[in-house]
Amino acid sequence: MSLIVQKFGGSSVGDAEGIKRVAKRIVESRKRGDDIVVVVSAMGDTTDELLDLANAVVPNLPTGGRELDMLLTAGERISMALLAMAIKSQGAEAVSFTGSQAGMLTDDRHGSARIISVTPGRVRQALDRGQIAIVQGFAGFNKVTGDITTLGRGGSDTSAVALAAALGADVCEIYTDVDGVFTADPRVVPRARRIPRVTSEEMLELAAAGAKVLHIRSVEYARRHGVTLHVRSSFTNDEGTIVYDSKRAGSTMEEPMIVGVAHDLSEAKVTVVGVPDVPGTAARIFTIVAETGANVDMIVQNVSEAATGRTDISFTLPKAEAGPAMAALEAERAEVGFESIQHDDQIGKLALVGAGMRTNTGVSARLFRALSEAGINIEMISTSEIRISVVTRADQVVDAVRVVHSAFELDADQDAVVHAGTGR
Repeated sequence: MSLIVQKFGGSSVGDAEGIKRVAKRIVESRKRGDDIVVVVSAMGDTTDELLDLANAVVPNLPTGGRELDMLLTAGERISMALLAMAIKSQGAEAVSFTGSQAGMLTDDRHGSARIISVTPGRVRQALDRGQIAIVQGFAGFNKVTGDITTLGRGGSDTSAVALAAALGADVCEIYTDVDGVFTADPRVVPRARRIPRVTSEEMLELAAAGAKVLHIRSVEYARRHGVTLHVRSSFTNDEGTIVYDSKRAGSTMEEPMIVGVAHDLSEAKVTVVGVPDVPGTAARIFTIVAETGANVDMIVQNVSEAATGRTDISFTLPKAEAGPAMAALEAERAEVGFESIQHDDQIGKLALVGAGMRTNTGVSARLFRALSEAGINIEMISTSEIRISVVTRADQVVDAVRVVHSAFELDADQDAVVHAGTGR
């Protein structure tokens, strides 16, 4: 008997028929003799609809408030209760738990809480009684304030991985509307190929670069706690993709040079113009940005002009975080001594990822040649041992992904299937 944690996203439980289909799949797993814990997201676009409702009541409502968390967690409570009912109607025993009832303890940051510990006593008791445990994703509880919290977008993935780690599960299955992790987003590159196995290191880079099939926090948590992830479609019985830790697995196989291409259109570029090129200035700039809670991605500093002793520093960050970061920098302009700030929200990021980059030469040249031949200009470049990221214009990113995907011979012989449409 195995203990399996299964997570179903909003596209999988988007309507009544979807919930009944998911319930049937869960019951079949239970009949095979496995203990099953299920983490479920809100149905379809429920979270977005609740956000729209909140903004209709209070225009320009700030994110991250206590009452907003109370509102948004209603979506998962609906889906978990309905799923438990559907499972019972199919002859199996099930019981649903909120995040707090399942022992998901977090800090007190509403809207982006971090998990402190998981004490799933009631979930374990349900399993001991032979029941299927259905747990609300995305939500937690802070013991100090006594308040409900949310983990932020993609938080249900993290909830599932955290429960799998706390329960010592054999595997954490992430069910979505595509048949696994692909070499590119199949909505953008129809001939993207499913990747049978990918290292957690590579998956972290893909997720950070915009691949939406897994949330980056869940991959990070899984790697840290030794949880094996299995990404599968809730619409088929295909094998999906195993995300594993190559060091723990002790693999002796050589890694492929390139596993995939990811892209992201959610970032903006901020350029701080005319920065005094003296020690400590960059530290001051990014301390100011960090104090706003912004998550900086790529950073480029130009060569200082000898005549002026000044330089420009550009960085990317999520579009929603650019405004507060720029306002904070503007307030400290006199102290830091820069000349002006520029903002550009019409950029896109492309990342090429593969552990085999460490031992293969010419990857950069091949990437830049493919983009050049397609007439795509590069504005920023960032690298790690297994990733090369570039920033280009937003309206060129889709073409760039397709060109690079073909240049590295990642195209499949037939189109990939997307069963619902969101990829989560």
